[in-house]
Amino acid sequence: MNPILRYLKNVFAAKRVLDENLELMGLVKADSLLQDMYAKNKFPGLAITVLKEGETVFQKGFGYADIEQKQFIDPRKSIFRIASVSKPIAATALAHMVQDGIIDLDESFYTYFSDYPKKEWDFNIRQLASHTAGIRVYKGKEYGLNEPFSIKEGLGVFKNDPLVFEPDTEYLYNSFDWVMISAAMQEASGIPFEKYVQEKVLKPLGMQNTFCAKCHLERHRKIDGTKLKESTEFKASENVVNFYTKCLTGFRKAIPVNNFYKLAGGGYLSTSADIAKFGQAYLNKGIEVKAQILNQFLTSREVHGKPTYYGLGWQVSEDAKGRKFYGHIGNGVGGYSNFFVYPKEQLVFSILINCTNPIIQPELDAVIDCFFN
Repeated sequence: MNPILRYLKNVFAAKRVLDENLELMGLVKADSLLQDMYAKNKFPGLAITVLKEGETVFQKGFGYADIEQKQFIDPRKSIFRIASVSKPIAATALAHMVQDGIIDLDESFYTYFSDYPKKEWDFNIRQLASHTAGIRVYKGKEYGLNEPFSIKEGLGVFKNDPLVFEPDTEYLYNSFDWVMISAAMQEASGIPFEKYVQEKVLKPLGMQNTFCAKCHLERHRKIDGTKLKESTEFKASENVVNFYTKCLTGFRKAIPVNNFYKLAGGGYLSTSADIAKFGQAYLNKGIEVKAQILNQFLTSREVHGKPTYYGLGWQVSEDAKGRKFYGHIGNGVGGYSNFFVYPKEQLVFSILINCTNPIIQPELDAVIDCFFN
């Protein structure tokens, strides 16, 4: 029996309560859908946090953080790779730099990073942030690199390739755009990207369980003096989940990767509770950046008069039922994530999975739909 329904004394009581409370009915349905997905081996482990008007209305873990050890998911403590949900975090840091006059969105990238190889066309920070600069996507095994590149060194993966198109003539989503932005942010501020994000975004918002693998490793070295490898094999904290890939027989451990160089585009780790907290800060106007600046980040850009449904580091769109949201979907080696903020409905969704794309987005959409009366 569904765990929530166990609290109801009998079938008749359940029917009476559910008929009178659509919100509870939505919770039961969402729980049932997720239980069913886990029972059908759709994912190894999943954490979900849902906030409504600032209150936690649903928070639960399903499955395992570690399959072999039978370690259960805790949505408040289990730490996942959030993949491209890193982009809104990086975008928030960029918004701070814009407000402080450190970076101008419409200034050429070369103003901040002059030794980057010259291309056929110039391009600016706004174009990079909106994926309209013409930077290429991953090739071959680049998606799963396991090299200890710094952000600046990471530019070497693609910097010698030509632009795919003239800036502002097309839209091409990729993570390399944000490697470039983070490099420019470092050069402009003189502060390592990860430290700037920590001080301007994570610390002020109380996101204590959000960090990059490298930062976490350094923190634990200071605590216990041990040397830890910078790869997916590290287990610096018992709260970091194992990362998996779906296979014919179930799930196997994902290949080792090092995502530090693309931290801004997909390298952060976090909990579902922390990511929900981040979304709620936007609804509460808790981001200390002027609205006129944030609105630029949360407004879809247009190409040839048509919306791209992407702002600056944020997906800005509407769901199948026409409800407007901003947020991001993330997919990386060993991690899949959903992060959506619905301003009109005052809803925040944070769903994290410890598996490379499990191909269950329609099912997750159905779970999210349960929370709208």
